Amino acid sequence: MFEDSLVESVGRIRTRSRYFAVGSFGVQALLLAALVMYPFLHPAVLPKQALTILLTASPVPLAPANLPQRTTAASTHSQPIMIINPLTIPSRIPQHVVMDAETGPPPAAADTGFGKAATGTDSGLFDTLGSSSPAVVKPPSAKGPVHISSGVAAGQLLVAIQPIYPAIARQARVQGTVVVQAVISTSGTIEQLHVVSGPPMLQGAAIESIRRARYRPFMLNGEPVAVETTISVVFTLGGGN
Repeated sequence: MFEDSLVESVGRIRTRSRYFAVGSFGVQALLLAALVMYPFLHPAVLPKQALTILLTASPVPLAPANLPQRTTAASTHSQPIMIINPLTIPSRIPQHVVMDAETGPPPAAADTGFGKAATGTDSGLFDTLGSSSPAVVKPPSAKGPVHISSGVAAGQLLVAIQPIYPAIARQARVQGTVVVQAVISTSGTIEQLHVVSGPPMLQGAAIESIRRARYRPFMLNGEPVAVETTISVVFTLGGGN
């Protein structure tokens, strides 16, 4: 019987402690929820006095901008001052006019080269410009010999080129064309000779025949000039040279 009462009391204690724990947890949960929800239900508001001061505060004056100042200078009107000298009438008129030695008579006008005195007509400037003779522009003179073709040079030939066939070349049966570069002077004579091509046995005879040739002077702008050209001397055994 004692054991039954002991078991019954232990069961009651356990049931009460369970209810107490559940109730305690529920109370703590309610308190925590109230603390979390309180800021949302009662938001913070500024005091009315501070809000009024903030709205009615006077604006801060802005610093004036540095604007360019317009300076208006007062225009001063200078009025002319009239000096009136009294007119004095001489008692008598002098017979001779005495000139001051320092001033003397006015100097004569200098002749500027314009007008009637310079050109004999009234329009001095245009006459002076018109009387000047036009400048004659001379063409630039040739600094060196003028190059011409061999056909043009052959047309100015006065003394024909007649080469003498060398005997040694005839015996060796050598024939061909010797090309010589030559400078013809203003008098028509040959001044410079230079062999360009041709058989060596025939070059001497070609040069000697070209030296004896004479040309009509070549004219450029009405003046004789030296010219440079090429002369070809042909040596053939069948032609009797």
